[in-house]
Amino acid sequence: MFQTQRVLLAVLSGLLLPTTGHAQKAQQDSTMRNTELTQVVVTGTGTHNKAQNAVVPVQVITSEELQRMHVTNLEDALTRLTSSVTFMTNGMGTTMMMNGLNEDYILILENGKRLTGDDRYTRINMANVKRIEVLSGASSALYGSEAIGGVINIITTAPSMTAPSAEKHQEAVVDVTNNTSYTSKGRFSEAIAVNFEKGRLSSSSSFQHRQANNWQVNDMEEVMGELKPTGRVMSQGFHSNQLNQRLTWDMGKGVTFYLKGSFYDYNTDRPQMARYFKGSTKKGVTVFTEKDAYSYDLHHQDYMYGAGATWKLSSKTYLEADFYSDNLISERDSFDTYRPGGTQLTKKTHYYNGTLKGIFRLGSWNKLSAGAEYVHETYKSYNFAFRSMYTISLFAQDEMRFLKNLQGVVGVRYIYNRNFGSYATPSVALMYSPGKFRFRAGYSTGYRTPTLLQMYYENDETKNVTIGNEDLKPEKSNYYNVSAEFNNNWMSLKLGGFINDVRDMISYRVLTDAEVTERGLDAKYPTATKYQQRDNIDKAKVRGLHLSATFYLPQNIRLGGAYTFNYRLNIDLNGHLQGQRWSTSYGYAPGYTQFDLHTTHTFYLKKVELVPGLGIENIFNKRDTRPWCSNFSTLHPGRCVFASFAVHIK
Repeated sequence: MFQTQRVLLAVLSGLLLPTTGHAQKAQQDSTMRNTELTQVVVTGTGTHNKAQNAVVPVQVITSEELQRMHVTNLEDALTRLTSSVTFMTNGMGTTMMMNGLNEDYILILENGKRLTGDDRYTRINMANVKRIEVLSGASSALYGSEAIGGVINIITTAPSMTAPSAEKHQEAVVDVTNNTSYTSKGRFSEAIAVNFEKGRLSSSSSFQHRQANNWQVNDMEEVMGELKPTGRVMSQGFHSNQLNQRLTWDMGKGVTFYLKGSFYDYNTDRPQMARYFKGSTKKGVTVFTEKDAYSYDLHHQDYMYGAGATWKLSSKTYLEADFYSDNLISERDSFDTYRPGGTQLTKKTHYYNGTLKGIFRLGSWNKLSAGAEYVHETYKSYNFAFRSMYTISLFAQDEMRFLKNLQGVVGVRYIYNRNFGSYATPSVALMYSPGKFRFRAGYSTGYRTPTLLQMYYENDETKNVTIGNEDLKPEKSNYYNVSAEFNNNWMSLKLGGFINDVRDMISYRVLTDAEVTERGLDAKYPTATKYQQRDNIDKAKVRGLHLSATFYLPQNIRLGGAYTFNYRLNIDLNGHLQGQRWSTSYGYAPGYTQFDLHTTHTFYLKKVELVPGLGIENIFNKRDTRPWCSNFSTLHPGRCVFASFAVHIK
């Protein structure tokens, strides 16, 4: 699959500054580009490195970019500000894609910790996001299962408490940010983040409420070759709430301890009176019958809790210990006669992770990371009791500097899974960095164990019956990448290529009549017309090129103004150009282009920043209005106006 996407970002900034003072602010704006070049990343190697010096290439989306682009959810952030992540949409929903592989092969982390469940990328409070790091390609040596297509790590704001600074905060320090946003189609977001420090104790709290209305881009559906009216919505309405809390205690002598927890609640709000037509053939005559489109809403709840500690033994060595549990409950809430009792459990999952890791700097030319990880997973569905499996991993990685301009990383992870035995996933990367150029090359392996759902879940609610397969094998991949990069203070040019060779992919295999009879499926499901099971029958070789060019316009225009406040205008024009996408079930999605205009207006009032925002999404009103359940290029409702308002109190 060859996929082309460009993100064009033009930033125009005018600063209305007082005639006296505020030189520091002007200096910060004039050095914004240097700050971006020295951005610290952790995803590529699991250790802190400056982005431009990281051997493993990682794309960084900063909080400044998220604010300028009026981003209120992770999907918009990745779509508008990356070239490797897209979203495939059809009448059945939306699926994340990275370099041609779907979200089953994408590992999503929050502060380096794996997120599980169906709502992984909707459970992020964007008001609390410090940056997003995107690592393309296989990275199982560092992160284990699922990291075949890539890794997305959301870094949130956290208390800045360290042992040397503890004495500086005997008086309470409070930082409050509130973001409110409203866009057409009832899309509303309210988010608040509060950071607090006093003495050795610090706290980070956040809350977010999001909601949206239902909408259609076409009220027709193709049924047996004919177009019929449909009440099925293209984008489902919903409302959700997310609450996060983290407490950090600096115990002195280099030891820091933390507790964290979160709660997430999500409900769809589908139209209860929606109708559609179902076609059937009787004696050669096609008959269309009107049916209820929906009889239930979806309800997801997720709660997470964890604890950890860091022990800094010296300036070159520290140890980390973490434990957390992520738990999801998914139900169907009936508003009709779908299930007696009104609610049916869809699934319940528990994910437990314990990790011990050490970072050892062996001189100025060598950094060693090593540790162990234990993962235990359980899964329960409406048609089978709890199933479980565990994985034990040992991992090591060595970051080496051979010469002043030549660096390398070598790593390996040994994996033992109770159901699938042992496997090793090596990786190696090199970077040569003469002057303002960076040349990188790497090889890594991907590994993904079959999920408990793929092994045991049996779907018996339609005429197409799907059964699990306990004899599945893990999916594996080999990933190769090369890239070249040039940076200076006013431009950045990047060109890269990759090959991801994935084998033993799990897909659906239609069972033969003999297999159906032998297993008694025809007797168990007599009304079914198709029987299939999951099997390792597929493979993929994904090839791609990434080309990006960014130009940084001057931002140090200075005009006289009142001394009581400062004013800053940011204007962003963003273009998303996407090629065709192919789906074996729905065919091609056509190419698509969308341009958005965003403006933010920042007023600096001593310790308070007021940031109203106005803009237009989809300026040229590009829509995909084909019938329901097509492979849509986009579900965007068309040209929309948005307004937002943020308050930051320091």
